Amino acid sequence: MIDKVFKAYDVRATYPQPLDESIAWKVGHAAAEWLTERAQRDGLDHPRMRHIVVGRDMRKSSPSLAEALKRGIRDFGAHVIDVGMVDTPMTYFAINHLECAGGIEVTASHNPAHYNGFKISRAHAKPVGTGSGLEAIRELARAAVEGAGERHAGREESVDLWDAYRDHLLRLLHPSVLEGSRVLRIGIDASNGMAGTMVPRVLGGVPGFEIVPLHFDNSSGTFTHEPNPLVEANLREVQEAVRAGKLDFGVCFDGDADRCVIVDEHGATVGCDLLLAALAQDALHGKSGAAVVYDLRSSRSVREAIEEAGGVPVESRVGHVFMKAKLAETAAPIGGELSGHFYFADMFNADSGIRALLAVASLVAARGRALSEIIKPFRRYAQSGEINFENADKLGAIERLKAAYPGAPMSDLDGLSVDAGEWWCNVRLSNTEPLLRLNLEARDQATVDRQVSMLAPILGHRVDH
Repeated sequence: MIDKVFKAYDVRATYPQPLDESIAWKVGHAAAEWLTERAQRDGLDHPRMRHIVVGRDMRKSSPSLAEALKRGIRDFGAHVIDVGMVDTPMTYFAINHLECAGGIEVTASHNPAHYNGFKISRAHAKPVGTGSGLEAIRELARAAVEGAGERHAGREESVDLWDAYRDHLLRLLHPSVLEGSRVLRIGIDASNGMAGTMVPRVLGGVPGFEIVPLHFDNSSGTFTHEPNPLVEANLREVQEAVRAGKLDFGVCFDGDADRCVIVDEHGATVGCDLLLAALAQDALHGKSGAAVVYDLRSSRSVREAIEEAGGVPVESRVGHVFMKAKLAETAAPIGGELSGHFYFADMFNADSGIRALLAVASLVAARGRALSEIIKPFRRYAQSGEINFENADKLGAIERLKAAYPGAPMSDLDGLSVDAGEWWCNVRLSNTEPLLRLNLEARDQATVDRQVSMLAPILGHRVDH
């Protein structure tokens, strides 16, 4: 069962099979052993380096899974700091604020309600995934047997960090919004997820926000619509609310509120790469020479925008493990992915949906212009969007793509990137399915359409979903 629940970046599966409380205990016991030993190897000697933060989302299975997880941590002999029902970025904050050995958020993010899982972070909220410790935790979990051997009585305490979290975040908001001299009217779709708890606790009472709430009720642990803001259909209600109310912009969060998608004052979806271009120029103000980390699938305009603002563009592989590592390595103030994950140095290099919302609000307030006008200069190229192709021979298709364009500059940082001059693309291999994922860009839509048609026979059967 263990192998069925460990994925590339976290532990995640359907509940109660294959993920159940017995596996949660094993994960807690194994994670406690690995996290505390890693903290010791790293020479971290803070008094709380045998303490592990545990947070959970609002799913029906989260309380019982969290209890089993905490029991596993305590049985190993580590100590639990329970921060309650919180968004995932709050758990990252707690790890740093309390200077703990690591933390675990019980969540399945954007997956349907019958899924659950565990996002594991080590000290400083550094991610634990494949290649950075998750395999070792899996091996320890395999060997852990509840009730066997000596049990060690780790302690547990509950801590309410909402005030500290709010204070930390609001210090990052533009003063005009914080003080109320600039009032922004924002539609927020919490997707019946953790944003429904977090947004009122963080933004409630801020003079410069008038919030139109959608799907803030998360008491049932179920979802009115899929909590995945990347699916355009899931944005429909916030788009309608923005148009009907003539709001400044709208936001849709995923289930655990570590990512979000923004819609402008017309209800049009703002591409996460174009939003990063705008936010990067803002973040680089007064920081000439600083790096900005971006998803290699992003529009070329992102790289151009960073360079125009005096920054250094740094490409990254897709995935929070790689993005966070790049931010730390380059001391970048900001980074972002097409998936709606935005990373901030002032959030410990972690991804945060609420921090992204504050960045957009501050940008609109500082510029004194509509969001669509701020984004417009970065709409320089035509994009295909991500297109999936079904192919059982993914590696073979990549080799055929290489052979088809022998003179074009290429990169294999993540899948294959090809720069053919008048168009450029990235093709990534799915980790879990026989799929190739194409993102292609050119100076005009006709070139995009033509080139996608030309690549299709090489990449396989197009799957539109």
